[in-house]
Formats: sequence, C-alpha cells, structure tokens
Amino acid sequence: MQKTILIVEDDDALRQMLVMLMQSSGFTVLEARDQPAALALLKAQTVHLALVDWMIPGGSGILLIKQLRKDDDLKHIPIIMLTAKTAEDDQIEGFDVGADDYVTKPFSNKQLLVRIKALLRRVYPENQPRLTIHNLAIDEASHRVFIDEEEVPLGPTEYKLLCFLMQRAERVFSRDQLIDHIWGNDVYIDDRTVDVHIGRLRKQLEQGGVAKMIQTVRGAGYRLSAQVKE
Repeated sequence: MQKTILIVEDDDALRQMLVMLMQSSGFTVLEARDQPAALALLKAQTVHLALVDWMIPGGSGILLIKQLRKDDDLKHIPIIMLTAKTAEDDQIEGFDVGADDYVTKPFSNKQLLVRIKALLRRVYPENQPRLTIHNLAIDEASHRVFIDEEEVPLGPTEYKLLCFLMQRAERVFSRDQLIDHIWGNDVYIDDRTVDVHIGRLRKQLEQGGVAKMIQTVRGAGYRLSAQVKE
C-alpha cells in the first residue's frame, strides 16, 4: 500500500517541488503551508510520515511537533524536520521536541528520499503483527483491513474508528469521546456525524458477521465486542 506523506512548508515553490518528488517516488502526498492546516490534515487523514519546516505561519514546526507528540492518536507519526536552521543548538532542539530526523536546506533530493524510506522501514516493518479479533484483522503497517483474509476497503475515518475500537475492545465510548479521539477538539462535529460513520463502518463490515461486533450501547455510546462472534 502506498504511504502518505504530509509536506508542511510555506515556500510554495519548494513545497510543489517536494510534492512532485514524493509523487514521482510512489508516495501519496498531502500538503499544508501553515500549522493549523497541517494539524487539521493530520487529524482527518491517515499520514505515515510528515516533512515539517521550522518556520511556518500560524505557529512553527517546533510547536506542531510538540502538539503531535502529546496526542495519543498522532504521536506515532514519524517526522523529519526540513529547515534552513543549521546551528547545532537548533538541531538539538528539533530532536528534543520529538523530530525523528533533521535535514537542512539546501538538501539533496536523493539523500532526502533515502532518509524517508529508511525511516518508514523502521517505523512500519513488513513483519509487524496484525491486530486480530476472530476473522477480522487490521494490518496497521499497511493500513489494510481483512475479513477471512479478504481485504475490505475502508474510508480513512472508518479505518480510524475501527482501529480505535479494536485496540480498546469491550470498552464503551461516548460519541463525544469518539469525536475527540477521531476528529480532535479543534473542529466541530455533531453526534449525528459519528452515527453516520459508524453506520458506514457496519455496512463495510457486513460480510462474515463482523458488523455485529460494532455494538450500540443505549444511552452510552459504542463499543467493539468479540462476544457476539461464536
């Protein structure tokens, strides 16, 4: 499965060059020119790696990294800082706040790609075990879902919901809790939106009786339970 890279860079020409470089190397690309837009994309889309400039509007790359490392749903995303700041103290600060690698401008395209691919291999090893409950399995390394070993295509939000509930099977989560974990508290999402995405997830999991695992708990919210499957 193609990996998705988020490029956070306010220099339009450089950002477009990076977009073309990543796309020509087989990656899916998302782009943002400021901190709020980057954070919104990270919460709404599946991102496997982020390239983050230090100086960006609406905050800074350092502040963005700090936000990600404090967010349970986003802290796993590997980050490469891409910046003109070459001083040793700046590099130390970048690593201290949670950057996985630090590349200074100007940079070699080939070297940048080598670093990206090496970091992706380290974070998403091919032999990473699946998360499995009965005949339902999630391969978190490739973001793929299987029922009876047959792949089931899910939208990004439905995938996040399923992953979140499977990792916390048997626990009940209110709609507000799901909104906070899946969408974040920086965007307005009403309860009906949660119900719509749960409905879509159930429809996509209908085969093999798996949809019944997504249970509605009256007056409380939703849970994923293994108990309904014999």
